Amino acid sequence: MADIAPIETRPAAPAGALRRLMRRKLALFGLAIIALVVGGAVFAPWIAPFEPDEQLFEGLSLYGEPMPPGGPFLMGTDLLGRDLFTRMLYGAQTSLVIGVVANGVALVIGTLVGVLAGFVRGWFGAALMRFTDLMMAFPALLLAICLAALFQPSLWIVAMVIALVNWVQTARVVYTETTSLAEREFIAAEKTLGASQSRILFRHILPHLIPTLIVWGTLGISVTVLLEATLSFLGVGVQPPTPSWGNIIFENQTYFQAAPWLVFIPGAAILLLALAFNLVGDALRDVLDPTQRGND
Repeated sequence: MADIAPIETRPAAPAGALRRLMRRKLALFGLAIIALVVGGAVFAPWIAPFEPDEQLFEGLSLYGEPMPPGGPFLMGTDLLGRDLFTRMLYGAQTSLVIGVVANGVALVIGTLVGVLAGFVRGWFGAALMRFTDLMMAFPALLLAICLAALFQPSLWIVAMVIALVNWVQTARVVYTETTSLAEREFIAAEKTLGASQSRILFRHILPHLIPTLIVWGTLGISVTVLLEATLSFLGVGVQPPTPSWGNIIFENQTYFQAAPWLVFIPGAAILLLALAFNLVGDALRDVLDPTQRGND
């Protein structure tokens, strides 16, 4: 009997993966938080009762102190009399734009480096991975602060800085996956049948990397949101008057004891959004892992 060529295993179907995801309560909780934040950011111009930089006369007490939550100010006001709820909505736009853009660029760079190093190999692949190891040796926050200090901080500059320090983890994971896939039997069978390098790469290697990239893309947004908030808090991120959850804390930290909501509310928003993306990312990792199918 003639030998049968090994059959390629394929990633989970999107419909089946979605059904498995919907059965996970923590994932649904994370999706609900993400949907709430995204909805608030998208519809901020219609939801916000004031302009984000509008300094309201009634936004300060007779003693010049921020107003507490209640009345016309759902989340209170800041030290300049601006409505905190409005600034939180517009700050969500900043966090999400930087999270998606920076993480998307980091994902593209990391995927390109990892796939080339794992598929081409040889001295070229070794050089790429040694460069990746060199980048991983630098503390991400310190490197981001140094890069941000070299340029005039703005929303897009901060996004690019974060992308330049966050691609290395993706590159390492994609390299490991690509190296493993390149040694699988169905790839050897394709080579025996005379398939070109481009066909193997685009028809067999990259499709199998999609679940991994989805998971890392989701998890990476939480890291990006936290890093952006940290940079803004340290004064080298998004600069006022553009609202950001990080610089809201930075601007109002001196009022922590007198007006704790100015620090607690944006801090809680940052942690909840990061937690939400982590919950969804962890659930996607389990749902898209072929070894976990049938265990739900």
